[in-house]
Amino acid sequence: MQTFHPRHFAIVPAAGSGSRMGAARPKQYLPLLGRPLIHHALATLCAAPAIERVFVVLSVDDAEWARHDWSGLGSKLVPLFCGGATRADSVLGGLRAIAGEAAQSDWVLVHDAARPCLAPWHIDKLVRELAQDEVGGLLAVPVADTLKRADEHRHVAETVPRDSLWQAQTPQMFRYVMLRRALETASEVTDEASAIEMAGLRPRLVQGDATNLKVTYPLDLHLAEWILQHRRG
Repeated sequence: MQTFHPRHFAIVPAAGSGSRMGAARPKQYLPLLGRPLIHHALATLCAAPAIERVFVVLSVDDAEWARHDWSGLGSKLVPLFCGGATRADSVLGGLRAIAGEAAQSDWVLVHDAARPCLAPWHIDKLVRELAQDEVGGLLAVPVADTLKRADEHRHVAETVPRDSLWQAQTPQMFRYVMLRRALETASEVTDEASAIEMAGLRPRLVQGDATNLKVTYPLDLHLAEWILQHRRG
């Protein structure tokens, strides 16, 4: 009997505007060490031996993608111009677009376009630890800071115990059919794990590290630059 070996595909939703950066162009195209910000994560994903193909989901009217040279990332990289109004819409659009290529039991790793410091060992650990998991899971880090909940006047309403709290990162890795079904019925979620949770399942937390930061504000670009420069060294 032939054994089925699931493949791994990556989807990077990149149809957003990144309004909190206050920049004139979408955040994923801001320069970082001489390349568009998104280039760094795409390069890591394309270089990962475990990943079959990398699909970047762009806005239908994205005019910036064609202004950059992506040829160095090889044939694994495939742009899909089917992005939606929200992250969930874009991921679901990507899943629908690759329906003819991905089997139902194949794994899909969804990664934030704004996390340029993804490292090979992040991918390796996620794939390795979830290989036999029935649900899938996500990279995350335990919350280290004391958390405060604010009232409407921005005064402290309470201190939130941080025990058992984790900060979600990406990639988030789930079976193709499971993720698609979950997103079909949970379009308002802000990450894929939330959609899986709403389906009554419990994703596994795989411990990552703080270098896999998300670029949200201008200062984050400088932090990402520092991480990438020192990692190379």
